Amino acid sequence: MSTRVLAAAAALLLGALGARAADLPVRQAPPVVPPPLFSWSGCNVGFLTGYTWSDRNTVRTVGTTPGGVAAVAAGVRPGAFRVDYDGMTTIGGGVGCDWQFTPGNGFVAGLAADGTWVNLERRRAFTGPGPAFAEAGFRQDLDTLGTVRGRLGYGFDRVLIYATGGFGFGDVYYRAGFFGGPRGTVLTQAGSFQGVETGWVAGGGIEYAIPEDSFLNYFSIVRLVGITSSAPTLKFEYLHYDLGSRTIAVAPQVPGAPGFASRFRTEGNLIRGGFTYRFGL
Repeated sequence: MSTRVLAAAAALLLGALGARAADLPVRQAPPVVPPPLFSWSGCNVGFLTGYTWSDRNTVRTVGTTPGGVAAVAAGVRPGAFRVDYDGMTTIGGGVGCDWQFTPGNGFVAGLAADGTWVNLERRRAFTGPGPAFAEAGFRQDLDTLGTVRGRLGYGFDRVLIYATGGFGFGDVYYRAGFFGGPRGTVLTQAGSFQGVETGWVAGGGIEYAIPEDSFLNYFSIVRLVGITSSAPTLKFEYLHYDLGSRTIAVAPQVPGAPGFASRFRTEGNLIRGGFTYRFGL
């Protein structure tokens, strides 16, 4: 009898505990919040350096007087002469703004403007045939190169691949000097131009956004003035630039000397890399 009583009491106790447990609130796990999607929308400021070279910069000279025409035809003065150059650019900087249509993965459109101190100089000398010591010297400089471009690409999360093109301009210097007389020591014709040439640029590049806790962000220049970048990026870019051509008069410097005109062309390629600091919209 006592055993039955104890079993019944235990059953009642367990039932009461189960009912009370059912009344207690159920603890749920906190919701998992996905990280925000990265967006290329925003503006940026950056620094760049690179390497530039040319392969089509030919100075073409024609005679502007009968004596000059005859000298070019005889090869005494060069009708076409290459003055290509190459070298490392010093440093440059730029600004821009982009808009990504859909964060995460999506098309990106933007505008960019930059300037680079190129500091390239090329001097070439020519010696004509025969004993007349007919020599010529050409100089072509590109001091700075600037661009104002649009760009259109596709962002794969933190990687952006883009094409770009637009307006290009540069500070150039052209000079031609022809020599004659005893052992080619007398300057017989000369001409020069210094100024800004304009044209177009086109190319493409790739950009990678580094996580915000990168050391590049911690030691950034903008941070020193109290501004925190939303995403530092690394950029590699190729541009082809064409600033057109210009003809300069190579005028006589001594009485009776023939006249000439030389046409210079500034066209080349630029590969550069650098980093930017982005600020989200």
